[in-house]
Amino acid sequence: MKGTLLIALLALASPFAHAGGDAGAGAQKSKVCAACHGADFNTPISADIPRLAGQHEDYLVRALSDYKSGARKNPVMGGQAGALSAQDIQDLAAYISGLPGKLKIIPLQRLVR
Repeated sequence: MKGTLLIALLALASPFAHAGGDAGAGAQKSKVCAACHGADFNTPISADIPRLAGQHEDYLVRALSDYKSGARKNPVMGGQAGALSAQDIQDLAAYISGLPGKLKIIPLQRLVR
């Protein structure tokens, strides 16, 4: 009986454990983001806007969630993220993280002095 209950609980929990974004839906939702971050998410309109293509999915989810909650401050991003649902954030992160990126990597020795 305990084994059956455990299996049932795991079956119910598994969709949440594997819940993630839909990159196809993220591509559709990303059009407004591309206005600043670039159509390829590698060519932003100014140097102070980050390249996002290829960024880690969990990082993108956290950053967008933090902008939405106000934990991370930026007037433009706060306004944009404020309108996103949790699923929108997952979808955008899935799409953008899958793009080929040109992220600027800062060598560790430059950070530690």
